[in-house]
Amino acid sequence: MAIRENVRDVKERIARAAERVLRDPADIKLVAVTKTVGIPRIVEAIEAGVSCVGENRIQEAARKLPELPPVEKHLVGHLQTNKVKAALELFDVIESVDSVRLAREISTRCAATGSEASVLIEVNTSGEESKFGLEPDDVLEALDEMSTLPGLKVAGLMTVGSFLPDPDDVRPCFRMLRGIRDEIEERVIPGVAMDHLSMGMTNDFEVAIEEGATMVRVGRAIFGGRG
Repeated sequence: MAIRENVRDVKERIARAAERVLRDPADIKLVAVTKTVGIPRIVEAIEAGVSCVGENRIQEAARKLPELPPVEKHLVGHLQTNKVKAALELFDVIESVDSVRLAREISTRCAATGSEASVLIEVNTSGEESKFGLEPDDVLEALDEMSTLPGLKVAGLMTVGSFLPDPDDVRPCFRMLRGIRDEIEERVIPGVAMDHLSMGMTNDFEVAIEEGATMVRVGRAIFGGRG
């Protein structure tokens, strides 16, 4: 299928998943992950109704993002502290803040320019060593410090679930993130909002929506397999 049809199909699947759990599909943002995708195909997706794109790598994003029509831009891949300055110049949201050290660096850069960064805190809900993210038991303590950092606007949580053939088997990862979100909300940490749960990708985004995702990061279902 062409990209336009793929975008329509993904949006219809988002709507059906939301309706199954009595949610408003309008409350769920589609982040089209454009890693390795060329500019003309990204533009095609934007023209088909994509309003938010996600990139994994700073170098690739720096080449592509300035050439795109107006669109919201998210960093969804791991961010090294030495790339923070470039990330803040390129992206509207950094979804992958996976340490207090990284949060401090973002804050320092924001303080120097008088700006503010909207971020999500990445949590390792799968327990896999290959994945980035704070350990679930460390999130509250980390947020206590992050909440005091100037220029850092914590807007929610992000996770990468386990890669499993059956999407239902990934559900515990998403349920865990939602539980952490609920616990944070009960604590009412000043300066910390829990407006967003970014979870779910091509294989499992419908399950993620059923478990409360407000953002789903979908690449392959829109652009096809990566080379």
